[in-house]
Amino acid sequence: MEEAKFRELLEQNYTWPALYMFKFICPADNEAIARLQQLFDPEVAEISLRPSSKGNYVSFTAKELMLSVEAVMQRYEQARGIPGLISL
Repeated sequence: MEEAKFRELLEQNYTWPALYMFKFICPADNEAIARLQQLFDPEVAEISLRPSSKGNYVSFTAKELMLSVEAVMQRYEQARGIPGLISL
């Protein structure tokens, strides 16, 4: 999705600060999963992992209190560098 459109949707649908749910599909690769987990503080974020039926991918969900649209956008930007990652 285009960044400006995504930013607009976030501004319309949330009152900041807000609990935001990040969802990703990650290759079932230990390095990729570890890099994704490093983006979230386990003491602040509620994180869950669920392997796909064939075990090739992992569904990654993190719920965290985000302070602003910019904070959400920055987190997605950090995740962008992980090979094979799909943002939902």
